[in-house]
Amino acid sequence: MSEQALRTGPVPAGRLRTAYARRRVARSAPAAVAWAIVALFILIALLGPPLVGADPTRQTSDALAGLGAPGHLLGTDDFGRDMLARMVHGARPLLLVAFLATALAAVTGVAVGLVAGFYGGRVEWVLMRLMDLALAFPAMLLIILVVAAWSPGVPSLVVGIGASLAPGLARLTRALAGREAGRDYVLAARLGGTRAPRIMVQEVLPNIAGPLLAQVVMTLSVAAGFAAGLSYLGLGIQPPTPDWGYMVQAGQEFLYTAPRLVVLPAAATLLFVVACNFAGDDLRDALDPRGSR
Repeated sequence: MSEQALRTGPVPAGRLRTAYARRRVARSAPAAVAWAIVALFILIALLGPPLVGADPTRQTSDALAGLGAPGHLLGTDDFGRDMLARMVHGARPLLLVAFLATALAAVTGVAVGLVAGFYGGRVEWVLMRLMDLALAFPAMLLIILVVAAWSPGVPSLVVGIGASLAPGLARLTRALAGREAGRDYVLAARLGGTRAPRIMVQEVLPNIAGPLLAQVVMTLSVAAGFAAGLSYLGLGIQPPTPDWGYMVQAGQEFLYTAPRLVVLPAAATLLFVVACNFAGDDLRDALDPRGSR
């Protein structure tokens, strides 16, 4: 019997099930709005700063100008800096940290979970106990320790946030890979002499990519929340670079006289976080082989 005939797993080896490709994301109104918001924020971070033109760090005598002030659509802050420019420029560092930290968490967590789930036994026990130890450590405290040991900035934020989010992805990957490790298509690949790393990457990983991808998108929202929170505490992106988290902290002194200094960056951060969660849910449903859309 051929190796292909022996494969009776839920997905043909080496590629996602054809039904996955037939499903589409954003088939409901909330999901479509969520994907549009995520795409919009990415476009703003990539293309917004050159289009705005105004210098987000330039101080003027027009301090605390209101909405619609001449030359300042969103007004100015307490130093007379243009709020529109600061909002647009502030999207880039937040999204940069969120995407890089999520990528680091995904690569590390998926690699550890894949090895643990595929091999099982002592390998799984050792790796998962290490992940449990990391999960037992408060995530925010771990990030703060990394930032304090390094220095506030993008590299320390990426490493700290990525390290705190990797264990959760590792546990999910281990559960999914452990379920697939006993499938007939994996046994057939082993009997055919395929080496274990190749089986994990070319056979197992594509079959668990759906739920993993959805979880990674939702992890992006957590990373963005951590990045904004740390900047609010003064441990993230440092001034004069515009950053939404720091803008909330700096504007809270004027919460009653100029609430937009807090509301605008806080609402932008919340909107991105919520949109990522809705997008992740939609992606999970679209890639669920048992679901019907």
